[in-house]
Amino acid sequence: MATETQSQRQAHVLAVTRTGIAAFLGVAAAFGSWYVTQDLPMTEAAMDQTAQVMVAVAILVQYPLQKVLGILKDDFGAKDFLFILFITFAMWFVTWTIILTSGAHAATEANEAFAVGAKHALAALAY
Repeated sequence: MATETQSQRQAHVLAVTRTGIAAFLGVAAAFGSWYVTQDLPMTEAAMDQTAQVMVAVAILVQYPLQKVLGILKDDFGAKDFLFILFITFAMWFVTWTIILTSGAHAATEANEAFAVGAKHALAALAY
């Protein structure tokens, strides 16, 4: 009975670790998407394919990463990979949506507008 309990606990720890890695990489991909598109307006950033490639890379890097970390066991199948794909994409999508609608891109646009306005004001003072 103690062996079954230990085995169940180990399976639970592996499942939680897989989920945690998938969630973390999804959030990291969203911040990476923000980083590569922070100079674009929000509407263009939402459709930028570089931002979408970030989530694809986050999904594809997990199989070798989990293999190296020893998390990947022989029972890893299509269902497990689809679970990782869903969690990573869902976390990326939610985080990316929050970043786009929170004003992070608007703040960048406002800073650029301020810089252009200051440049014109300084040019007017010079004459």
